[in-house]
Amino acid sequence: MRPDDWHLTEGIDGFLARAGDFLRSRPALHNTPLTTIERLRRGGTGAYGAEATLFGHLEHSGEVRAIFYRLATRRLTLTPLSPEQADTLAAHLADLGHSFSGVTADHDTAAAFAEAWHRRTGTAPVRDWRGRLYRLGTLTPPEPRPDGRGRVLGAQDHEQLVQWCNEFAADVGEAPTLDTESFARSRFADKHFTFWETPDGTPVSMAGSTSMVGGMIRVDPVYTPAHLRGRGYAGAVTVEVTRAALTAGATDVVLFTNPDNATSNALYQRIGYVPVTYFTGYNLSDSGPEAG
Repeated sequence: MRPDDWHLTEGIDGFLARAGDFLRSRPALHNTPLTTIERLRRGGTGAYGAEATLFGHLEHSGEVRAIFYRLATRRLTLTPLSPEQADTLAAHLADLGHSFSGVTADHDTAAAFAEAWHRRTGTAPVRDWRGRLYRLGTLTPPEPRPDGRGRVLGAQDHEQLVQWCNEFAADVGEAPTLDTESFARSRFADKHFTFWETPDGTPVSMAGSTSMVGGMIRVDPVYTPAHLRGRGYAGAVTVEVTRAALTAGATDVVLFTNPDNATSNALYQRIGYVPVTYFTGYNLSDSGPEAG
């Protein structure tokens, strides 16, 4: 691949006109670019900063083969690349003087780009995130189902939602800094949430989902307070949200898990989710929790 096979732009409309069909061609694998870029297209910046500052697509023989985007946070997101493609992109971006706080992609792509970036810039990559992508096969509600029901959240549930999103963020290593005002600018703001309630109406678990893009809906997040876990609530609310996604017409329903959490990985597989691949994030600013 040659550096000039990569076409860079700061304009989201022109980028989507050329690369939109490519993104929609593999909606499960491309789920994060689809939802993030759609939010940016609608003008919903929020957790992503003021705007995505750079988009790029790889074009060869008249076809788009891969894309990347860099948010205002300076973190780079990539669709799958070969080691050669990752090396060419790293060299091209370094030569143009671009810098990044980190990179996230499927594991092989992220590792190849981080290593290539290290060779070009001397910046040591440090792994700062791991995820496992699952795609729904056949929905299989667990039995027995816990007593209670699913309920779509209303305005009266906002305080409880903010509290649980903060607790979820703390569980996954994010800063639990949300309040009722800042929530609208957070990554949770454009999600659709459902509670699982006990028969007396007490919320005991929640699940969120993205709006459908390219036939894809991502279940995100799923949270049960620690003292209520192990009772089947997370499975029940995940089934509710998944069933709603299918009813809405989604052809791909996906979710990410922490690969080190054997309990949640086993749960989602029992429900009918099938592993797709691993994703990895690297810090590219010479600091972080774990060397890659």
